[in-house]
Amino acid sequence: MSILNVKDLKKSYLNPDTKEKFNAVDGISFEIETTQIYGILGPNGAGKTTTLEMVEGLTDIDGGFACVNGLDVAENPYKVKEIIGVQLQSNEYFDSLSLKELLILFGKLYKNNVNVNDLLNSVDLLDKVNAKPEELSGGQKQRFSIACALVNQPLVLFLDEPTTGLDPQAKHNLWKLIKKLNLSGMTIILTTHNMEEAEKLCHKVAIMDKGKIMSEGSPKDLIAKFDSENAEKGNLENVFLHLTGRGLRE
Repeated sequence: MSILNVKDLKKSYLNPDTKEKFNAVDGISFEIETTQIYGILGPNGAGKTTTLEMVEGLTDIDGGFACVNGLDVAENPYKVKEIIGVQLQSNEYFDSLSLKELLILFGKLYKNNVNVNDLLNSVDLLDKVNAKPEELSGGQKQRFSIACALVNQPLVLFLDEPTTGLDPQAKHNLWKLIKKLNLSGMTIILTTHNMEEAEKLCHKVAIMDKGKIMSEGSPKDLIAKFDSENAEKGNLENVFLHLTGRGLRE
């Protein structure tokens, strides 16, 4: 059963140099099944973040539609926000508040009484309950941002390049957390340009470039289809290069 449905989604911006409009997201369609981890992969500028922002109701949709759990995002943006959790690429917090105080504050915004200890324990930050965000390491900050996204017990969790800039240990710790949340029954959609991350985490992926979805499927199926010559050594990075003909960060 699909919990998220996107059809012919479009977003246009004005090119400041040419003064002409271009499609940052150019008519993409995909569905996500309940309890899947779904990855949108691609280089910087592919349209990944813009796609998430439209589905989350943070950016206006110029064409097509997106539905979350049967709710049309354009028609019911506030109701959609009640059932999703969003972890952004960067976050700013009130510097004078502790992690405990911040979670209580965010919970009040949803009219929820948050069990702070349980929430921090779920992201392995219980020992930091009285710390302030500035006292956390990079990996701890990312885990705390996920804790903030969980205060409303969302059906769908959105993660925008969650491990960018993290050291290998922090990255693997965050992968374990994402898997644990998914095993609890949560549907997760993430963007990344880390192909190893997608192979380790995602049940299904869409490879996106220049606003379009180039191909979609399970990592195993995409590797078998586009990198079969490498047999057991095939990987999603080779698939991406085959489909787009350019490097991940170009």
